[in-house]
Amino acid sequence: MIFRRIKSLDAILETSKQQPLHRSLGAVQLTLLGVGAIIGTGIFVLTSAAAQKAGPGMMWSFVIAAAICAVAALCYAELASMVPVSGSAYTYSYAVMGEVTAWMVGWALVLEYAVAGSAVSVGWSGYFMGLLESAMGLRVPWWAASGPGWSFVDGLPVADFSHGVVNIPAIAVVMVITGLLMRGTTESARVNAALVVIKVIALVAFIGLTLPIMNGAHFEPFKPNGWFGEGHSGFGVVGAAASIFFAYVVFDAVSTAAEETKNPQKNVPIGLLGSLAICSVFYLLVAAGSIGAIGAQPVHLVAGDMLQPGSAPFNEACALPANVETLVCSNDALAHVLRAIGYQRAGDLLGLAANLALPSVILMMLFGQTRIFFVMARDGLLPERLANIHPTWKTPHLVTLITGLLVAVAAAFLPVGQLADISNSGTLFAFFMVAVSVLVLRLRDPGRHRPFRVPLVWLVAPAAGIGCVGLFVNLPIESQLVLPIWGVLGLLLYFAFGYRNSHVGRGLKPE
Repeated sequence: MIFRRIKSLDAILETSKQQPLHRSLGAVQLTLLGVGAIIGTGIFVLTSAAAQKAGPGMMWSFVIAAAICAVAALCYAELASMVPVSGSAYTYSYAVMGEVTAWMVGWALVLEYAVAGSAVSVGWSGYFMGLLESAMGLRVPWWAASGPGWSFVDGLPVADFSHGVVNIPAIAVVMVITGLLMRGTTESARVNAALVVIKVIALVAFIGLTLPIMNGAHFEPFKPNGWFGEGHSGFGVVGAAASIFFAYVVFDAVSTAAEETKNPQKNVPIGLLGSLAICSVFYLLVAAGSIGAIGAQPVHLVAGDMLQPGSAPFNEACALPANVETLVCSNDALAHVLRAIGYQRAGDLLGLAANLALPSVILMMLFGQTRIFFVMARDGLLPERLANIHPTWKTPHLVTLITGLLVAVAAAFLPVGQLADISNSGTLFAFFMVAVSVLVLRLRDPGRHRPFRVPLVWLVAPAAGIGCVGLFVNLPIESQLVLPIWGVLGLLLYFAFGYRNSHVGRGLKPE
């Protein structure tokens, strides 16, 4: 019976010893990896998309997303400290819920990591092109500056190529980061640490320039689309929270680095919770500065309508002269704010910092995705060749290259806001399963040593699960539909390959 295929925690720990990854990451490096993943995606990239959905109320969106992520992070910390190996939610589900559920979680994580990496790549592209135009007077040809706009007509996706065809800069940055990750984890972490410093300095400067000139009138109306978008899925304060939630997948990504971490029982929880605490403060301060400086009201074609960021009607509204300079229509939101209030040079420098620092977010997303694929291949659910370790670089080089190519394709043709929403459908499912796994393990194996224990677990874990479900149902309806469609494709692949080649199904034991 496939539902009896459960890989015990002891077997998982033993399997990880067969093709071990080099343990090179400490608590500081993990926290920096976490900060590198969080700071960037939500602040640099999604500020404008969140404003289109919630207006100034996006400040509450950041709070809601952070609160749900905090309780989910506690669940991750307990499981990661018990099972310090690569695989994250996939690995935990294998031990608790069985092989089919584990496969579905691992398959959903493709949406979480790969699509999120694509989203940040598109965001980096926006800052790159903004810097070229502002500082050097150069423009990327319109057809190479972005992918098409996408709308849904009668339930079918329709592309609008009038504003772009393919995002060439996004492709370029993905492939550079892929090459870096193929060379080695330690080298990647060192580069990331330097980028995090640049990013933090830039955001501190932004806060220092914008908060003193805050205009209270820019915060009204505070919730132009209400809490839930007045019947329009994906809008309002909660809809914006569902979109920006993917900025916090760092908790999952840090836990995937457990097998490459020194003293993981101690350092993984520090990396998970420490990065959240640091970054939540930045989110609120930067959001307040952006709103207070130039406002953050949504744009419309017709008064009262709600336009999804990245859609063809949204692009049309942003082309109107009255909307061109608004926050929601900017591709480089924070740099745009500084330029709009008279700090042209500071805006260019912040754009430069984003160009240097956002790749650290892409790096973290690709890092997490490759490690998920690596462990699934090591379990026989994907071709085992993908788990081969390069003799010199000591990294899963083949799966890293394949992941990079897939991420580049998505970044080339999809807008950042829609990529974020698609990513979240996988993220929220994985986080929900982690919360369930914590409770099941507390009942099934209460005596197992837990270096980190979730406090008030019967309140915290259900809160994480309910929060994830609540955000999922507030995604745009087309993003909600991605998960079940993607899941069906995943099941077909599982029964075509994984079911017959699974090490657990074949009775193979760790050597």
